[in-house]
Amino acid sequence: MASDSSPVPVPATTGTVTTAVPARLDRLPWSRWHWMIVIGLGTVWILDGLEVTIVGNVAGRLAEEGSGLDITAAQVTGVAAALYVAGACSGALFFGRLTDRYGRKRLFMVTLVVYLGATAMTALSFESWWFFLFRFLTGFGIGGEYAAINSAIDELIPSLYRGRVDLIINGSYWLGAIGGALLSVVMLDTDVFPKNLGWRLSFALGVVLGLVVLLVRRHVPESPRWQFIHGRSQDAEELVTSVEHRIEREKGERLPPPAGEITVHQRRSIGFGLIARTVFVRYPRRAFLGLSLFIGQAFLYNAITFGFGTILTTFFDVPTGNTGYYFAVIAAGNFLGPLLLGKLFDTLGRRIMISSTYLLAGVLLFGTAWLFDRGSLTATTMTACWCVVLFFASAGASSAYLTVSEVFPMETRAMAIAFFYALGTAAGGISGPLIFADLTASGVVGDTALAFRIGAALMCAAGFVAAFLAVKAERRSLEDIAEPLSVAKAAPADSR
Repeated sequence: MASDSSPVPVPATTGTVTTAVPARLDRLPWSRWHWMIVIGLGTVWILDGLEVTIVGNVAGRLAEEGSGLDITAAQVTGVAAALYVAGACSGALFFGRLTDRYGRKRLFMVTLVVYLGATAMTALSFESWWFFLFRFLTGFGIGGEYAAINSAIDELIPSLYRGRVDLIINGSYWLGAIGGALLSVVMLDTDVFPKNLGWRLSFALGVVLGLVVLLVRRHVPESPRWQFIHGRSQDAEELVTSVEHRIEREKGERLPPPAGEITVHQRRSIGFGLIARTVFVRYPRRAFLGLSLFIGQAFLYNAITFGFGTILTTFFDVPTGNTGYYFAVIAAGNFLGPLLLGKLFDTLGRRIMISSTYLLAGVLLFGTAWLFDRGSLTATTMTACWCVVLFFASAGASSAYLTVSEVFPMETRAMAIAFFYALGTAAGGISGPLIFADLTASGVVGDTALAFRIGAALMCAAGFVAAFLAVKAERRSLEDIAEPLSVAKAAPADSR
Protein backbone atom coordinates (compact mmCIF):
# COMPACT_ATOMS: atom_id res chain seq x y z
CA MET A 1 0.00 0.00 0.00
CA ALA A 2 1.24 3.48 -0.81
CA SER A 3 2.54 5.66 1.96
CA ASP A 4 -0.13 8.08 3.19
CA SER A 5 1.84 10.36 5.49
CA SER A 6 4.74 12.01 3.69
CA PRO A 7 7.03 14.22 5.80
CA VAL A 8 7.91 16.32 2.73
CA PRO A 9 6.22 19.77 2.83
CA VAL A 10 3.62 20.31 0.13
CA PRO A 11 3.65 23.69 -1.66
CA ALA A 12 0.57 25.88 -1.35
CA THR A 13 -0.31 25.40 -5.02
CA THR A 14 0.99 22.51 -7.06
CA GLY A 15 -0.91 22.76 -10.32
CA THR A 16 -4.02 21.20 -11.83
CA VAL A 17 -4.82 17.50 -11.76
CA THR A 18 -7.58 15.40 -13.34
CA THR A 19 -8.50 12.31 -11.37
CA ALA A 20 -11.14 9.59 -11.14
CA VAL A 21 -10.35 8.85 -7.47
CA PRO A 22 -13.80 9.87 -6.10
CA ALA A 23 -15.66 7.78 -8.68
CA ARG A 24 -13.28 4.85 -8.15
CA LEU A 25 -13.91 4.91 -4.39
CA ASP A 26 -17.70 5.22 -4.77
CA ARG A 27 -18.05 2.23 -7.11
CA LEU A 28 -16.21 -0.17 -4.76
CA PRO A 29 -18.28 -3.07 -3.37
CA TRP A 30 -18.29 -3.59 0.39
CA SER A 31 -15.17 -5.47 1.44
CA ARG A 32 -12.88 -6.44 4.30
CA TRP A 33 -10.97 -3.18 3.66
CA HIS A 34 -14.10 -1.20 4.50
CA TRP A 35 -14.57 -3.22 7.68
CA MET A 36 -11.05 -2.23 8.67
CA ILE A 37 -12.00 1.44 8.21
CA VAL A 38 -15.15 1.00 10.30
CA ILE A 39 -13.35 -0.80 13.13
CA GLY A 40 -10.33 1.50 13.13
CA LEU A 41 -12.31 4.74 13.14
CA GLY A 42 -15.71 3.88 14.56
CA THR A 43 -14.55 2.25 17.78
CA VAL A 44 -13.63 5.60 19.36
CA TRP A 45 -17.35 6.36 19.68
CA ILE A 46 -17.56 3.34 21.94
CA LEU A 47 -14.91 4.97 24.14
CA ASP A 48 -16.86 8.25 24.18
CA GLY A 49 -19.98 6.40 25.26
CA LEU A 50 -18.00 4.60 27.95
CA GLU A 51 -16.62 7.91 29.24
CA VAL A 52 -19.89 9.81 29.44
CA THR A 53 -21.84 6.92 30.92
CA ILE A 54 -19.28 6.19 33.60
CA VAL A 55 -19.38 9.81 34.73
CA GLY A 56 -23.18 9.82 34.82
CA ASN A 57 -23.35 6.61 36.82
CA VAL A 58 -20.53 7.33 39.27
CA ALA A 59 -21.82 10.81 40.12
CA GLY A 60 -23.59 9.57 43.23
CA ARG A 61 -20.57 7.55 44.36
CA LEU A 62 -18.12 10.42 43.86
CA ALA A 63 -20.31 12.57 46.12
CA GLU A 64 -20.20 10.01 48.94
CA GLU A 65 -17.75 10.28 51.82
CA GLY A 66 -14.73 8.09 51.25
CA SER A 67 -14.67 8.43 47.44
CA GLY A 68 -11.36 10.29 47.54
CA LEU A 69 -12.83 13.49 46.08
CA ASP A 70 -14.56 16.42 47.76
CA ILE A 71 -17.28 16.91 45.13
CA THR A 72 -21.08 16.88 44.88
CA ALA A 73 -23.25 14.89 42.47
CA ALA A 74 -24.55 18.15 40.97
CA GLN A 75 -20.96 19.25 40.28
CA VAL A 76 -20.24 15.99 38.48
CA THR A 77 -23.39 16.03 36.33
CA GLY A 78 -23.38 19.83 35.95
CA VAL A 79 -19.96 21.51 36.11
CA ALA A 80 -17.82 18.53 35.07
CA ALA A 81 -20.27 17.57 32.31
CA ALA A 82 -20.34 21.13 30.98
CA LEU A 83 -16.54 21.31 31.05
CA TYR A 84 -16.32 18.02 29.16
CA VAL A 85 -18.62 19.41 26.47
CA ALA A 86 -16.79 22.76 26.44
CA GLY A 87 -13.55 20.85 25.91
CA ALA A 88 -15.15 18.89 23.08
CA CYS A 89 -16.30 22.11 21.39
CA SER A 90 -12.85 23.68 21.74
CA GLY A 91 -11.11 20.52 20.54
CA ALA A 92 -13.38 20.22 17.52
CA LEU A 93 -12.55 23.75 16.37
CA PHE A 94 -8.83 23.46 17.11
CA PHE A 95 -8.30 20.06 15.53
CA GLY A 96 -10.88 20.61 12.78
CA ARG A 97 -8.76 23.33 11.27
CA LEU A 98 -5.64 21.17 11.49
CA THR A 99 -7.50 18.21 9.96
CA ASP A 100 -8.36 20.16 6.81
CA ARG A 101 -4.81 21.45 6.57
CA TYR A 102 -2.62 18.48 7.54
CA GLY A 103 -4.81 15.50 6.73
CA ARG A 104 -7.28 13.16 8.36
CA LYS A 105 -4.87 10.45 9.46
CA ARG A 106 -2.35 12.61 11.31
CA LEU A 107 -5.08 14.24 13.33
CA PHE A 108 -7.15 11.17 14.19
CA MET A 109 -3.97 9.70 15.66
CA VAL A 110 -3.13 12.85 17.64
CA THR A 111 -6.64 13.34 19.02
CA LEU A 112 -6.77 9.76 20.29
CA VAL A 113 -3.49 10.24 22.14
CA VAL A 114 -4.88 13.41 23.78
CA TYR A 115 -7.97 11.50 24.85
CA LEU A 116 -5.92 8.65 26.31
CA GLY A 117 -3.64 10.93 28.33
CA ALA A 118 -6.49 12.98 29.77
CA THR A 119 -8.54 9.92 30.70
CA ALA A 120 -5.56 8.42 32.53
CA MET A 121 -5.14 11.65 34.48
CA THR A 122 -8.86 11.67 35.37
CA ALA A 123 -8.41 8.28 37.01
CA LEU A 124 -5.71 9.83 39.23
CA SER A 125 -7.88 12.74 40.43
CA PHE A 126 -7.21 13.79 44.03
CA GLU A 127 -9.01 17.18 44.08
CA SER A 128 -12.13 18.45 42.34
CA TRP A 129 -10.15 21.01 40.28
CA TRP A 130 -7.98 18.21 38.89
CA PHE A 131 -11.07 16.20 37.98
CA PHE A 132 -12.61 19.25 36.26
CA LEU A 133 -9.39 20.04 34.34
CA PHE A 134 -8.97 16.59 32.88
CA ARG A 135 -12.65 16.22 32.09
CA PHE A 136 -12.16 19.33 29.93
CA LEU A 137 -9.04 17.86 28.27
CA THR A 138 -10.72 14.50 27.70
CA GLY A 139 -13.50 16.33 25.89
CA PHE A 140 -10.85 18.31 23.97
CA GLY A 141 -9.54 15.07 22.49
CA ILE A 142 -12.99 13.66 21.78
CA GLY A 143 -14.05 16.86 19.98
CA GLY A 144 -11.06 16.58 17.68
CA GLU A 145 -12.05 12.97 16.99
CA TYR A 146 -15.47 14.03 15.73
CA ALA A 147 -14.00 16.35 13.11
CA ALA A 148 -11.17 14.07 11.92
CA ILE A 149 -13.07 10.79 11.92
CA ASN A 150 -16.36 11.88 10.35
CA SER A 151 -14.36 13.50 7.54
CA ALA A 152 -12.37 10.32 6.93
CA ILE A 153 -15.38 8.01 7.12
CA ASP A 154 -17.43 9.91 4.56
CA GLU A 155 -14.48 10.22 2.19
CA LEU A 156 -13.56 6.52 2.33
CA ILE A 157 -16.99 4.81 2.36
CA PRO A 158 -18.82 4.28 -1.00
CA SER A 159 -21.84 6.51 -1.57
CA LEU A 160 -24.18 3.50 -1.70
CA TYR A 161 -23.45 2.72 1.96
CA ARG A 162 -22.40 6.10 3.36
CA GLY A 163 -25.61 6.94 5.22
CA ARG A 164 -26.10 3.68 7.09
CA VAL A 165 -22.39 3.27 7.88
CA ASP A 166 -22.10 6.81 9.22
CA LEU A 167 -25.21 6.37 11.38
CA ILE A 168 -24.16 3.00 12.79
CA ILE A 169 -20.64 4.22 13.54
CA ASN A 170 -21.94 7.28 15.37
CA GLY A 171 -24.53 5.09 17.05
CA SER A 172 -21.81 2.73 18.30
CA TYR A 173 -21.37 5.33 21.05
CA TRP A 174 -24.16 3.44 22.77
CA LEU A 175 -22.28 0.16 22.78
CA GLY A 176 -19.78 1.99 24.94
CA ALA A 177 -22.66 3.33 27.02
CA ILE A 178 -23.91 -0.20 27.64
CA GLY A 179 -20.42 -1.28 28.65
CA GLY A 180 -20.00 1.76 30.88
CA ALA A 181 -23.35 1.20 32.55
CA LEU A 182 -22.69 -2.47 33.32
CA LEU A 183 -19.09 -1.76 34.25
CA SER A 184 -20.23 0.82 36.78
CA VAL A 185 -22.38 -1.81 38.50
CA VAL A 186 -19.28 -3.89 39.20
CA MET A 187 -16.94 -0.99 39.90
CA LEU A 188 -19.37 0.63 42.35
CA ASP A 189 -19.91 -2.58 44.28
CA THR A 190 -18.09 -1.93 47.54
CA ASP A 191 -17.91 -5.69 48.15
CA VAL A 192 -15.60 -5.85 45.13
CA PHE A 193 -13.73 -2.52 45.18
CA PRO A 194 -13.33 0.19 47.83
CA LYS A 195 -15.23 3.45 47.31
CA ASN A 196 -12.06 5.34 46.35
CA LEU A 197 -10.85 2.76 43.81
CA GLY A 198 -13.73 1.42 41.71
CA TRP A 199 -14.48 4.63 39.83
CA ARG A 200 -10.77 5.12 39.11
CA LEU A 201 -10.49 1.67 37.57
CA SER A 202 -13.49 2.48 35.35
CA PHE A 203 -11.57 5.35 33.75
CA ALA A 204 -8.40 3.24 33.56
CA LEU A 205 -10.24 0.63 31.51
CA GLY A 206 -11.06 3.33 28.98
CA VAL A 207 -7.34 3.92 28.57
CA VAL A 208 -6.68 0.23 27.95
CA LEU A 209 -9.41 0.05 25.29
CA GLY A 210 -8.10 3.25 23.71
CA LEU A 211 -4.64 1.74 23.33
CA VAL A 212 -6.17 -1.19 21.44
CA VAL A 213 -7.96 1.23 19.13
CA LEU A 214 -4.69 3.10 18.58
CA LEU A 215 -3.02 -0.11 17.38
CA VAL A 216 -5.84 -0.86 14.93
CA ARG A 217 -5.99 2.71 13.68
CA ARG A 218 -2.39 2.65 12.49
CA HIS A 219 -3.57 0.65 9.47
CA VAL A 220 -6.28 3.12 8.40
CA PRO A 221 -5.02 5.14 5.39
CA GLU A 222 -5.18 8.83 4.66
CA SER A 223 -8.20 10.01 2.67
CA PRO A 224 -7.33 9.85 -1.08
CA ARG A 225 -9.78 12.70 -1.62
CA TRP A 226 -7.73 14.87 0.72
CA GLN A 227 -4.49 13.72 -0.91
CA PHE A 228 -5.28 14.63 -4.52
CA ILE A 229 -6.44 18.14 -3.59
CA HIS A 230 -3.38 18.77 -1.38
CA GLY A 231 -0.70 18.03 -3.94
CA ARG A 232 -0.33 14.30 -3.36
CA SER A 233 -2.24 12.93 -6.32
CA GLN A 234 0.32 10.18 -6.95
CA ASP A 235 -0.14 8.89 -3.40
CA ALA A 236 -3.92 8.98 -3.88
CA GLU A 237 -3.74 7.05 -7.16
CA GLU A 238 -1.41 4.42 -5.71
CA LEU A 239 -3.54 3.98 -2.60
CA VAL A 240 -6.80 3.54 -4.52
CA THR A 241 -5.11 1.18 -7.01
CA SER A 242 -3.84 -1.02 -4.19
CA VAL A 243 -7.31 -1.11 -2.62
CA GLU A 244 -8.90 -2.00 -5.98
CA HIS A 245 -6.47 -4.89 -6.48
CA ARG A 246 -7.13 -6.14 -2.96
CA ILE A 247 -10.91 -6.07 -3.47
CA GLU A 248 -10.70 -7.72 -6.90
CA ARG A 249 -8.73 -10.59 -5.35
CA GLU A 250 -11.26 -10.85 -2.50
CA LYS A 251 -14.31 -10.83 -4.82
CA GLY A 252 -12.73 -12.81 -7.65
CA GLU A 253 -13.93 -10.42 -10.36
CA ARG A 254 -12.96 -7.23 -12.11
CA LEU A 255 -14.39 -3.92 -10.93
CA PRO A 256 -16.56 -1.88 -13.33
CA PRO A 257 -15.03 1.28 -14.81
CA PRO A 258 -15.46 4.50 -12.75
CA ALA A 259 -18.29 6.85 -13.67
CA GLY A 260 -16.23 9.98 -14.36
CA GLU A 261 -13.35 12.30 -13.53
CA ILE A 262 -12.87 15.60 -11.77
CA THR A 263 -10.29 18.34 -12.42
CA VAL A 264 -9.04 20.42 -9.50
CA HIS A 265 -6.48 23.09 -8.72
CA GLN A 266 -4.31 21.61 -5.99
CA ARG A 267 -3.55 23.71 -2.92
CA ARG A 268 -2.41 23.16 0.62
CA SER A 269 -4.97 24.99 2.72
CA ILE A 270 -7.95 27.34 2.65
CA GLY A 271 -8.38 30.38 4.87
CA PHE A 272 -11.09 30.92 7.45
CA GLY A 273 -12.61 33.69 5.34
CA LEU A 274 -13.29 31.42 2.38
CA ILE A 275 -14.58 28.66 4.65
CA ALA A 276 -17.02 31.07 6.33
CA ARG A 277 -18.21 32.49 2.98
CA THR A 278 -18.69 28.98 1.62
CA VAL A 279 -20.73 27.74 4.57
CA PHE A 280 -22.84 30.83 5.28
CA VAL A 281 -23.06 32.65 1.94
CA ARG A 282 -22.97 29.87 -0.61
CA TYR A 283 -24.91 27.33 1.49
CA PRO A 284 -27.00 29.33 4.01
CA ARG A 285 -29.92 26.90 4.12
CA ARG A 286 -27.59 23.98 4.79
CA ALA A 287 -25.92 25.99 7.53
CA PHE A 288 -29.26 26.68 9.22
CA LEU A 289 -30.17 23.00 8.89
CA GLY A 290 -26.92 21.88 10.51
CA LEU A 291 -27.32 24.27 13.45
CA SER A 292 -30.92 23.20 14.04
CA LEU A 293 -30.09 19.50 14.06
CA PHE A 294 -27.12 19.89 16.39
CA ILE A 295 -28.81 22.17 18.89
CA GLY A 296 -31.85 19.90 19.17
CA GLN A 297 -29.95 16.68 19.76
CA ALA A 298 -27.20 18.26 21.86
CA PHE A 299 -29.57 19.59 24.53
CA LEU A 300 -31.49 16.34 24.73
CA TYR A 301 -28.49 14.04 24.87
CA ASN A 302 -26.05 16.00 26.96
CA ALA A 303 -28.69 16.88 29.54
CA ILE A 304 -30.21 13.42 29.86
CA THR A 305 -27.08 11.32 29.38
CA PHE A 306 -25.24 13.09 32.18
CA GLY A 307 -28.29 13.27 34.45
CA PHE A 308 -30.22 10.02 34.03
CA GLY A 309 -28.56 8.33 37.00
CA THR A 310 -29.38 11.32 39.21
CA ILE A 311 -33.05 11.17 38.13
CA LEU A 312 -33.26 7.53 39.17
CA THR A 313 -31.67 8.12 42.57
CA THR A 314 -33.54 11.39 43.27
CA PHE A 315 -37.08 10.51 42.21
CA PHE A 316 -37.21 6.71 42.35
CA ASP A 317 -34.79 5.92 45.19
CA VAL A 318 -32.67 3.64 43.01
CA PRO A 319 -29.35 2.85 44.79
CA THR A 320 -26.34 4.47 43.12
CA GLY A 321 -24.80 1.06 42.50
CA ASN A 322 -27.83 -0.11 40.48
CA THR A 323 -28.35 2.80 38.07
CA GLY A 324 -26.11 1.10 35.52
CA TYR A 325 -28.70 -1.62 34.85
CA TYR A 326 -31.31 0.96 33.86
CA PHE A 327 -28.90 2.93 31.74
CA ALA A 328 -27.80 -0.21 29.89
CA VAL A 329 -31.41 -0.67 28.75
CA ILE A 330 -31.81 2.82 27.29
CA ALA A 331 -28.33 2.56 25.76
CA ALA A 332 -29.43 -0.60 23.96
CA GLY A 333 -32.44 1.28 22.56
CA ASN A 334 -30.12 4.03 21.38
CA PHE A 335 -27.88 1.63 19.49
CA LEU A 336 -30.77 -0.28 17.92
CA GLY A 337 -32.12 2.96 16.40
CA PRO A 338 -29.24 3.63 13.96
CA LEU A 339 -28.67 -0.11 13.48
CA LEU A 340 -32.23 -0.87 12.37
CA LEU A 341 -33.14 2.45 10.75
CA GLY A 342 -29.78 3.28 9.14
CA LYS A 343 -30.45 1.57 5.80
CA LEU A 344 -33.61 3.65 5.34
CA PHE A 345 -31.51 6.81 5.22
CA ASP A 346 -29.96 5.42 2.00
CA THR A 347 -33.23 4.05 0.53
CA LEU A 348 -36.17 6.20 1.66
CA GLY A 349 -33.82 9.18 1.76
CA ARG A 350 -32.33 11.74 4.09
CA ARG A 351 -35.20 14.24 4.23
CA ILE A 352 -37.99 11.91 5.27
CA MET A 353 -35.85 9.95 7.73
CA ILE A 354 -34.14 12.91 9.43
CA SER A 355 -37.36 14.84 9.89
CA SER A 356 -39.40 11.84 11.04
CA THR A 357 -36.84 10.61 13.60
CA TYR A 358 -36.53 14.06 15.17
CA LEU A 359 -40.29 14.64 15.25
CA LEU A 360 -41.10 11.19 16.64
CA ALA A 361 -38.48 11.57 19.37
CA GLY A 362 -39.84 15.00 20.31
CA VAL A 363 -43.50 13.92 20.43
CA LEU A 364 -42.70 10.81 22.47
CA LEU A 365 -40.61 12.88 24.88
CA PHE A 366 -43.53 15.25 25.42
CA GLY A 367 -45.58 12.20 26.32
CA THR A 368 -42.91 10.99 28.75
CA ALA A 369 -42.80 14.42 30.42
CA TRP A 370 -46.58 14.37 30.86
CA LEU A 371 -46.54 10.90 32.46
CA PHE A 372 -43.62 11.81 34.71
CA ASP A 373 -45.29 15.04 35.84
CA ARG A 374 -48.47 13.10 36.74
CA GLY A 375 -46.48 10.64 38.85
CA SER A 376 -47.51 7.75 36.60
CA LEU A 377 -44.02 6.34 36.09
CA THR A 378 -41.75 4.04 38.05
CA ALA A 379 -38.02 3.59 37.52
CA THR A 380 -38.81 0.69 35.17
CA THR A 381 -41.52 2.43 33.13
CA MET A 382 -39.49 5.64 32.97
CA THR A 383 -36.61 3.65 31.53
CA ALA A 384 -38.96 1.97 29.03
CA CYS A 385 -40.26 5.37 27.87
CA TRP A 386 -36.76 6.71 27.44
CA CYS A 387 -35.75 3.58 25.54
CA VAL A 388 -38.48 4.22 22.95
CA VAL A 389 -37.77 7.97 22.74
CA LEU A 390 -34.07 7.43 22.24
CA PHE A 391 -34.54 4.67 19.65
CA PHE A 392 -35.65 7.43 17.26
CA ALA A 393 -33.59 10.24 18.77
CA SER A 394 -30.34 8.30 18.36
CA ALA A 395 -30.88 7.78 14.64
CA GLY A 396 -31.75 11.46 14.30
CA ALA A 397 -28.74 12.62 16.31
CA SER A 398 -26.39 10.46 14.25
CA SER A 399 -27.89 11.93 11.07
CA ALA A 400 -26.84 15.40 12.25
CA TYR A 401 -23.18 14.36 11.99
CA LEU A 402 -23.88 12.69 8.64
CA THR A 403 -25.54 15.84 7.31
CA VAL A 404 -22.81 18.36 8.08
CA SER A 405 -20.10 15.96 6.94
CA GLU A 406 -21.54 15.46 3.46
CA VAL A 407 -23.29 18.70 2.40
CA PHE A 408 -20.28 21.07 2.31
CA PRO A 409 -17.23 21.06 -0.01
CA MET A 410 -14.38 18.69 0.78
CA GLU A 411 -11.89 21.43 1.63
CA THR A 412 -14.17 22.70 4.40
CA ARG A 413 -15.51 19.34 5.61
CA ALA A 414 -13.61 18.88 8.88
CA MET A 415 -13.95 22.54 9.80
CA ALA A 416 -17.68 22.48 9.00
CA ILE A 417 -18.18 19.43 11.21
CA ALA A 418 -16.17 21.11 13.96
CA PHE A 419 -18.07 24.39 13.69
CA PHE A 420 -21.57 22.92 13.78
CA TYR A 421 -20.65 20.45 16.46
CA ALA A 422 -19.07 23.20 18.57
CA LEU A 423 -21.79 25.82 18.13
CA GLY A 424 -24.72 23.41 18.41
CA THR A 425 -23.19 21.56 21.32
CA ALA A 426 -22.24 24.78 23.09
CA ALA A 427 -25.83 25.97 22.81
CA GLY A 428 -27.41 22.70 23.92
CA GLY A 429 -24.59 20.68 25.42
CA ILE A 430 -23.14 23.19 27.86
CA SER A 431 -26.37 24.87 28.88
CA GLY A 432 -28.21 21.54 28.91
CA PRO A 433 -26.26 19.82 31.71
CA LEU A 434 -26.09 23.02 33.78
CA ILE A 435 -29.82 23.70 33.52
CA PHE A 436 -30.75 20.07 33.93
CA ALA A 437 -28.49 19.52 36.96
CA ASP A 438 -30.04 22.56 38.64
CA LEU A 439 -33.59 21.45 37.89
CA THR A 440 -32.95 17.87 39.00
CA ALA A 441 -31.18 18.96 42.18
CA SER A 442 -34.32 20.82 43.25
CA GLY A 443 -36.05 17.47 43.77
CA VAL A 444 -39.24 18.92 42.28
CA VAL A 445 -40.93 16.72 39.69
CA GLY A 446 -42.26 19.69 37.73
CA ASP A 447 -38.79 21.16 37.29
CA THR A 448 -37.42 17.97 35.74
CA ALA A 449 -40.52 17.60 33.56
CA LEU A 450 -39.85 21.14 32.29
CA ALA A 451 -36.36 20.11 31.19
CA PHE A 452 -37.90 17.18 29.30
CA ARG A 453 -40.29 19.54 27.52
CA ILE A 454 -37.51 21.93 26.50
CA GLY A 455 -35.59 19.05 24.94
CA ALA A 456 -38.74 17.78 23.21
CA ALA A 457 -39.54 21.21 21.77
CA LEU A 458 -36.04 21.63 20.34
CA MET A 459 -36.15 18.17 18.75
CA CYS A 460 -39.52 18.92 17.13
CA ALA A 461 -38.31 22.29 15.86
CA ALA A 462 -35.26 20.64 14.26
CA GLY A 463 -37.53 18.02 12.69
CA PHE A 464 -39.65 20.70 11.02
CA VAL A 465 -36.50 22.42 9.70
CA ALA A 466 -35.28 19.11 8.24
CA ALA A 467 -38.64 18.51 6.56
CA PHE A 468 -38.08 21.63 4.45
CA LEU A 469 -34.29 21.95 4.18
CA ALA A 470 -32.71 18.48 4.39
CA VAL A 471 -30.52 17.74 1.35
CA LYS A 472 -31.30 14.70 -0.80
CA ALA A 473 -27.80 13.29 -0.47
CA GLU A 474 -28.63 9.58 -0.54
CA ARG A 475 -26.52 7.51 -2.97
CA ARG A 476 -24.84 10.61 -4.40
CA SER A 477 -21.11 11.24 -4.49
CA LEU A 478 -19.76 13.87 -2.13
CA GLU A 479 -18.54 15.89 -5.11
CA ASP A 480 -22.05 15.89 -6.59
CA ILE A 481 -23.66 16.99 -3.31
CA ALA A 482 -21.18 19.87 -2.84
CA GLU A 483 -18.68 20.68 -5.56
CA PRO A 484 -15.09 21.07 -4.25
CA LEU A 485 -13.86 24.66 -4.02
CA SER A 486 -10.74 23.58 -5.88
CA VAL A 487 -12.61 22.31 -8.93
CA ALA A 488 -11.22 23.79 -12.12
CA LYS A 489 -14.36 25.67 -13.17
CA ALA A 490 -16.72 28.26 -11.78
CA ALA A 491 -18.74 26.95 -8.83
CA PRO A 492 -22.56 27.18 -8.97
CA ALA A 493 -24.70 29.10 -6.53
CA ASP A 494 -26.34 27.55 -3.51
CA SER A 495 -28.19 24.43 -4.63
CA ARG A 496 -30.41 21.85 -3.03
